[in-house]
Amino acid sequence: MRLTTKGRVAVSAMGDLAARRGRGPVPLATMSERQKVSVSYLEHLFGNLRRHGLVSATRGPGGGYMLGRDAATISVADIVRAVESMDSDASARSAAARSGQSCTTPELWASLNRCMLEFLENVSLLSIVSDAARAGWDAEVRTRAAARPRLARRPGRPDPDRPMPVNSVFALGGRG
Repeated sequence: MRLTTKGRVAVSAMGDLAARRGRGPVPLATMSERQKVSVSYLEHLFGNLRRHGLVSATRGPGGGYMLGRDAATISVADIVRAVESMDSDASARSAAARSGQSCTTPELWASLNRCMLEFLENVSLLSIVSDAARAGWDAEVRTRAAARPRLARRPGRPDPDRPMPVNSVFALGGRG
């Protein structure tokens, strides 16, 4: 088993979905902005996740992705298996053969792979989201947004911190 960027991004994206469970489908475009990953890359990953039953898709306006199962029943190993190639022993042997080396330690790497999978099997998606919430993940995001430098307001432009004035005859009918 290889844990590549693909697996890491998939786990982060699934954590994003789990953190927003109960709020409806999450569009890949908004997730792309939060995760700093292209939409096309997420589409590829989510195709694999959907085929493995880890997410479900809703099409159309207001559509997006939701978890296919409860976050407590999804392990990190499930996510990694859905997006990564799991034939690591064969790939290690073929890489060694291409380089002209003999693979003298296949059992060592196979044992390491089993340990990694066993460890990841015991980590649920819910535990990752819970740990992140306890560590202040949402607070960190809000803090970073608040710390962004404010741009000087050009004359004639509305102040983004002030509510916009009502500019509709229909809205004025509700006042009274």
